[in-house]
Order: sequence, then structure tokens, then C-alpha cells
Amino acid sequence: MRGMMRWLALFILAGAVAVLVWVKTRPQPLEIIIQPVVRGKVEQTVANTRAGTVEACRRAKLSPSIGGQIGRLPIREGDHVETGDLLLEIWNEDLAAQLKLAELEEQSARAQAAATCLSAAEAERQARRTKQLRDREVVPEEDADRALTQAGALRAQCEAARAGVTMSAARIDVARAGLSRTRLIAPFAGVVAKIEGELNEYVTPSPVGVQTPPAVDLIEDNCFYVTAPIDEVDAAAVRVGMTARITLDAFKGRQFVGKVRRIAPMSSTSRNRRGPSMSRHRLSTRATSRTCSPATAPMSRSSSPPRPKGCISRPRR
Repeated sequence: MRGMMRWLALFILAGAVAVLVWVKTRPQPLEIIIQPVVRGKVEQTVANTRAGTVEACRRAKLSPSIGGQIGRLPIREGDHVETGDLLLEIWNEDLAAQLKLAELEEQSARAQAAATCLSAAEAERQARRTKQLRDREVVPEEDADRALTQAGALRAQCEAARAGVTMSAARIDVARAGLSRTRLIAPFAGVVAKIEGELNEYVTPSPVGVQTPPAVDLIEDNCFYVTAPIDEVDAAAVRVGMTARITLDAFKGRQFVGKVRRIAPMSSTSRNRRGPSMSRHRLSTRATSRTCSPATAPMSRSSSPPRPKGCISRPRR
């Protein structure tokens, strides 16, 4: 009897061990997530095979209209400027003095014109009175003619004086135009990328046919576009207005949303071979908060811009 109980206990223990081993070693069941069936877009992706380039929407390489010595340089490389800010000014004290002289000459011309016109008005009144007396035969005809002639001469002098005021105002405009040529003004808001020249150095504009470095290189920092090469076999599937997803090597794991803005009318050539067509995607930091700008990452002067890669998606009909 005891032997049977012992064998029964051993059998139950072996069964329990077997069940435990099976529970621990059995494959885990697959989790199934149930989603409702809804209508959606089926996308067909067109990806570029070569890296594209990121460029600013606007970039200006500026130089003053005239040459001379740098008198003011209120900016430094890396500064952010707004539209209309002064970037550089050529020494222009002589032109400023000419402008001041022209303004004073205009004031003098206005005063002289006012005095002449007052004299002309008084002469006209005197001529009318003399004519009335002549009609009554109180004064001789010669006095009446002399009064009318003097009134007409003074009226002509008044008109000439007023014309002189207009000429003085034109001289002021000329002086201001010459003074404005010595100032380099920011045409749009952006970042100063490079400055060629220091305070008291001489700068000269580029002559015709000779390219010289610009005095200031200004880059817009709130709008960018990506130029991406697309294979010829996929170029026909690209349309203006399509959504583009752009990835950059400098921003691992992040995607930037863009839109196809322009498609080049011809394909580019490289090494005597017909190359892929170029499409342009625009990224603007002002569009939405989800559109990030790659310019937020610090870049050294010697570093190259990020090389973007992207794909264009379009709905499949």
C-alpha cells in the first residue's frame, strides 16, 4: 500500500513538473489589434536617388553703388537684421554738407520768392488804382502804362522766383540721392553671412565684366527651398503642389513637410549624360508650427549645408 502511494506521489509530481515546463516554454499567443475599416488614401512614393541641396529663398550679395572708405559698419557676421537696417556706410561728410547747403539754399529761395511775389501783388494793386485814375483823366496815360508794365515785370519775377524754389528742391533730391548711394541698406530681413571689409578700409563696386567679392552677403533665415534631383523615369509622376517629405542628415529621425513649388522645364546634364530633372520644394518657417527649419542648428563657417533626401507622395487613383 505504501509503495502504491509513493508511486502515485511521484507520478503527480512528474505531471506537475511537465505542466510547469510546458507553460514556461510554450510560444506566446499573438496579440491582435482590431481597427475599424475606413476609407483612406493609398500613396505612391517617388524618391530621389541623389542628395539634394537646401538653399534660402532669398540671398543677396550686396555692394555699395560707389567706392570709398568705410565710415560706418554697425553689423557683424551672424547678426540678424531687419528690412531697412543700415549694413554699411561709405564716408560721406562732403555729400552730407552738400545736402545741408542745398536745404539752406532752398530756404533762401523760398524767402526771396515770397518777397518778390509780395512786391508783385502790391504793384498790381497800384496798377489798378492808376488805371481808375486814368479813366477819370486824372493822371496821364504814360503813368498808367508805366504802372501796368511794372506790375507785369514783378509778376514775371515772382514766377521766376517760384521756379527757383522748385530747382532748389530738385537740388536737394539730387544731394539726397548721392548720399543714399553711400549707404548699404538691407533689402529684406535675414542673417549676415559674410562681410568683406573692415572699418576705414576701401571698397569698390564691381566694374563691368570683373567680378569682385560682395561687401555683405545677406541670407534670408525664415524661408528655404530644397532642390532635389528626380530620375527621368519618375519625373512624369511629379506634379506642382504635391506633398513632399524631406529628411536631412543633420536631423536624424526627423522629417520636414514641404510642397512641390516648381519643376524645371528641362533635365540637367552631368558628365555628358542626360541627368534627372530638378524639382523644387519650399520650406517656410512661417507656414505652420510643424514645419521646422534646418537653420536652427548651429553651423560653422567651414561646414557644408545639410544634404537633404526626400520623397514625393501622391494619391493613387
